[in-house]
Amino acid sequence: MTVRIDDLDRKILVQLQQDAGQSLDDIARNVGSSKTPVWNRIRKMREAGVIRQQTCLLDPEALGFEACFFVLIRTSEHDADWQARFLESLKKRPEVQEAHRLAGDIDYILKVRVANARAYDVFYQALISEVKIHNVTALLSMEEIKSTVMLPL
Repeated sequence: MTVRIDDLDRKILVQLQQDAGQSLDDIARNVGSSKTPVWNRIRKMREAGVIRQQTCLLDPEALGFEACFFVLIRTSEHDADWQARFLESLKKRPEVQEAHRLAGDIDYILKVRVANARAYDVFYQALISEVKIHNVTALLSMEEIKSTVMLPL
């Protein structure tokens, strides 16, 4: 199902990206509409998959996850079996916040959030025990300058 996104839909999506927990009344007021049309548009965008889920953003440092590593992975394995095992291994690890397959010299990049370097090493040792990896480079983020999940609507 495809849905056409118009200016009002974009305004609604901006409001939801800023705070998905706000009331329908607040969203409607902020976008210059009434509650029922806003609800119907949100429902249609959910059904069409434009809105995938609603969630809360937590402060990782407040919860003890003070280390963020960007992990660059090169592999000499490119067959379907290796890739399936690798992807399954990543999916079951909550430390992996993002995983991307890349074009270029690096095959994959992971964003891994852990408590500290020792916790990263536990993650790393478990990963390499499950799948063969040619080369791993871990980069510790010293400071998060910008982080957002908001799309530029």
